[in-house]
Amino acid sequence: MPSSVAREREPVFWLMMTGSLRTEVRTHCHLEMLARRHIDEVVRIHLQSFPSFFLSFLGSRFLREFYSSFLVDPTGVGYVVIDDDGKVVGAVVGPVDPRGYFQRLLKHRWWAFCVASIGAVLRRPTIIPRLWQALFYRGESPGGAGRALLSSIAVAPAAQGCGAGRLLVQAWLAEAWRRGASGAYLTTDTEANEAVNRFYCGLGWALETSYVTREGRRMNRYIFDFPPLPKNSG
Repeated sequence: MPSSVAREREPVFWLMMTGSLRTEVRTHCHLEMLARRHIDEVVRIHLQSFPSFFLSFLGSRFLREFYSSFLVDPTGVGYVVIDDDGKVVGAVVGPVDPRGYFQRLLKHRWWAFCVASIGAVLRRPTIIPRLWQALFYRGESPGGAGRALLSSIAVAPAAQGCGAGRLLVQAWLAEAWRRGASGAYLTTDTEANEAVNRFYCGLGWALETSYVTREGRRMNRYIFDFPPLPKNSG
């Protein structure tokens, strides 16, 4: 990572850690850690934001299991943005340790996800191989150890463009950094996804590679390198 980029990013984390972060949120919103009471609203926002995506096809019950898993896993990190009316308008989730998270998911919660997806399988039995991949897919991980995975971010359509997404990503990055991750990564679609790709680039993520999935889906993988933790943090 060029030193100039590192200097630009470092203040974000110092400000986040001291609670003095300023970001351009053009509505009156505030951050909260993801909690059980938020899950139904987060699922609703996910379905609104990604109506044609595979996880949405699997249904609300599956999505409840997905988002709830970040509450029970020790490496899960999740935040929501709440508006003035007390409604959730955005959420972000992801594990600090993707490998450990998916291993624990496979060991302890595979049955819950299978039960939650029965309806989708009955509607379209051919999805079973893709369902297995969706359950335990941690993205095409980059080289190097210790990177957190930003698994999902969703902002309600009516709240997009107000800065909520930026606030969510910055909060998630800061918490992953505080917990000792060396950096972060995420994957997103390459095609017909220009605004999302610009969003991540604008937040300092670097396009590390592009690839094509087994299904022929073109993906971009972005990485974010963290500055060293202060020696007195923990």
